[in-house]
Amino acid sequence: MKRKIIFLVFSVLFFLKTNAQCAMCRAVLESGEDQSAAEGINDGIVFLMAIPYILVAVIGFIIYKKFSGPNKSE
Repeated sequence: MKRKIIFLVFSVLFFLKTNAQCAMCRAVLESGEDQSAAEGINDGIVFLMAIPYILVAVIGFIIYKKFSGPNKSE
């Protein structure tokens, strides 16, 4: 169990450090002098990308708990 928690924390930290910009967005944003806009766009992309993964994880956890509960009758 402890190994799974460590893996989860490492995955989340790694996920937050990624650069999620596509090549076109990066080229347009790096050509300007305002790098704070590029960082803001990158953060927005990461947050938008995280929502589907969180939803799938929650649904998977609910299904796992439902089918592996202690009151399973067999």
